[in-house]
Amino acid sequence: MGRVRQTDIARVAGVSQATVSVVLGGNRTGVRLAESTRLRVLKAAEQLGYADPLAKRQAGHGLFGICAAAPAFEAHQAILAGIEAEAAALGKDLIVFTASGRARLADGCLFLGGPVPAELLATGFPIVHIGRRPEFGDRVPCVDADYAAASAAVLARLRQAGHRRIRYLREPADTPAARERERGIGTEPGLVVRTDGTGLATAIRGWVGEGVTALVVEEAVFVPAQRALRAAAVSVPGDLSLAVLGRPPSHPEISGFEVPRRALGREAVRLLASVVATGAGEHRLLTCPPVTGATIAPRA
Repeated sequence: MGRVRQTDIARVAGVSQATVSVVLGGNRTGVRLAESTRLRVLKAAEQLGYADPLAKRQAGHGLFGICAAAPAFEAHQAILAGIEAEAAALGKDLIVFTASGRARLADGCLFLGGPVPAELLATGFPIVHIGRRPEFGDRVPCVDADYAAASAAVLARLRQAGHRRIRYLREPADTPAARERERGIGTEPGLVVRTDGTGLATAIRGWVGEGVTALVVEEAVFVPAQRALRAAAVSVPGDLSLAVLGRPPSHPEISGFEVPRRALGREAVRLLASVVATGAGEHRLLTCPPVTGATIAPRA
């Protein structure tokens, strides 16, 4: 398409040319700009090939990359806000890569929900993965929430409140986060139930009839579980106590724990800065603050 101009980027991103200029210039003057707008401009620039001039950039100039599939950007706005805040605090510039093959234009790269190319792993390019990826072993430093410890604490709280018959509703997908939550809860017979919500209302009515007094629900299963509780005419916490392994949006009354997403973004940037500076990294787990809520009732 010939030489890409800032007007082309503005058209694709749906913003003004002035906004494009501010973003591509690193916003040196501190213009107030929504994070979603900045990321949209950078993504458009990358798609159109405007990032080509960065190929002349020398390493060590404080440019960190973010590589993730589009759904990850949409799902992890709090993490991205943390990344931006810590990058600004450390004086680092950020660039979004929609294809990992261009990651070497940066001094190092954060990966969020996407695969890490084998060639980057083989050459020791500075990488930090947000979220554990067991298949990488110790080759890729990562930052993640300590889901196992937080989940164990939720179960302990239920036990202390007198609950002995509990069901744990686990998402069907076998993700690293889900495995860690299950490790914290345990796998005693009858405790773990994998569900996408199908037939859940009937199951809940049956459990209440059998004397089950509490549900532990993964964040990903909260919405179908909430629907099933309503359909089963089961009250919370009157008939069943409820704890969520995470914190559903707009539900501060739910007991469970907070996933420190913004802190994960900030810690990932700090870790990447360390990897770039020293060549060595580590795995860092962040504590999930407990959420008291009002959905766990004591049992006699």
